[in-house]
Amino acid sequence: MKAIQYYHSPIGLIGIIEEEQAIARILYPGEILEEVLKEEETSLLKEAKKQMKAYFANQLQQFDLPLRPVGTPFMQEVWKALLDIPYGELRSYKDIAEAVGRDKAYRAVGLANNRNPIPIIIPCHRVVGANGKLVGYGGGLEIKEYLIELEQKSVRD
Repeated sequence: MKAIQYYHSPIGLIGIIEEEQAIARILYPGEILEEVLKEEETSLLKEAKKQMKAYFANQLQQFDLPLRPVGTPFMQEVWKALLDIPYGELRSYKDIAEAVGRDKAYRAVGLANNRNPIPIIIPCHRVVGANGKLVGYGGGLEIKEYLIELEQKSVRD
């Protein structure tokens, strides 16, 4: 079963998709889904919305939801490494490449980051260029900047 719930977040309308009792995808504001899904309030989607709301209110630093991102084994390794980036901290693509044991694969890390199906929860927004600049984000750099500032402000306060 696949189901979707929408959450009106500070960055816009986010779609949260459940598949096989796990979160499978997050849709950015304005992102169009190619398949038609039943809008349903399952217990998991209700919990995901609750955690999203707490995250945007600076009351949650780590999501606790079952995840089912679909990708290659390398992508899975990268997404797992992203989950290890502490709330409010940043890492470079090179840092992530080193974390997965592929020191020179920072471009491939960038591609895996771009293909992350569960952004925000799998925090690809915490990855920046080697020079510390914000580069590339599927939801747009404005959203990436917003998420980084949200977290860093929470850590400072």
